Amino acid sequence: MLIEKQKSGVAGLPWAHFRLRPFPQIAIRVIQLANREDVPLHKLSGLISSEPAFSSEVLTIANSPLFAPRIPAVSILQAVARLGTRNIQGLCLTVAVRAYLGESLGLPAMRALWRHNLACAVIAERISNSASTDKDIAFTAGVMHDIGRLALAAIRPREYSILLSSHRGPADSILDGERELFGVDHCEAGLRLIADWRLPASFEPIVAEHHAPRLPDQRWTMATQVSLACRMADAAGFAAFAGCAAAPFPGLLEELPLRDRDLFPADAERLALEVSAKIDSVESA
Repeated sequence: MLIEKQKSGVAGLPWAHFRLRPFPQIAIRVIQLANREDVPLHKLSGLISSEPAFSSEVLTIANSPLFAPRIPAVSILQAVARLGTRNIQGLCLTVAVRAYLGESLGLPAMRALWRHNLACAVIAERISNSASTDKDIAFTAGVMHDIGRLALAAIRPREYSILLSSHRGPADSILDGERELFGVDHCEAGLRLIADWRLPASFEPIVAEHHAPRLPDQRWTMATQVSLACRMADAAGFAAFAGCAAAPFPGLLEELPLRDRDLFPADAERLALEVSAKIDSVESA
């Protein structure tokens, strides 16, 4: 009944009519700046340091087991120099996503969404060793892939939480429920955000195609890599919604080249422990 009531008031509205909470602009500016060729490290670190609360959290997570630095960084400039401009994008985006969800993280469905994004990022980074893609970009792509869900959560956090908590079916089956509730699904919302925030077009297939499985002869791209990471996260218990019917983990492993399957444990339970340890390090930071 609640969803039906919201459908009449929200679904079908033009995108411009949705009143979205502003996403932390510093994270967007970091992503834009870090994608430029030969950006000076001092300029990037200066931007991050311009907001003390944000930079403090960035530095804390940079020194956490998520990024496993050999030597802790004592300044943002050191963190940028050691992690690299690509990796710093994912770090700042992680901090921004947590801040954006804010108090709604108290809702179990919203916390599951947050953990799904981080799990996808951690797994995508590991897959990059097989896919021969940039592991730092892979982490950022993993955090970015479900950015459209943040928009839906910001529009109607409790109502969206109800949908996430009650829906049952494959991961992509929730798209229909999102369209009924909002008039757009989270993939379409993600594309809108990329355009609105003037982010690189390379993010577009990542947010639009992460529910499309990789075909046997399809070449590895960042989008296919994130798609596999997303499905592995589901199989390891980090689904974006509780009733997600995840694909069997052994079948997902078979999508990797035979020589690279030892990058992952043979069972989803072991992967879940490894990923959970990294997520916990961020949540406790």
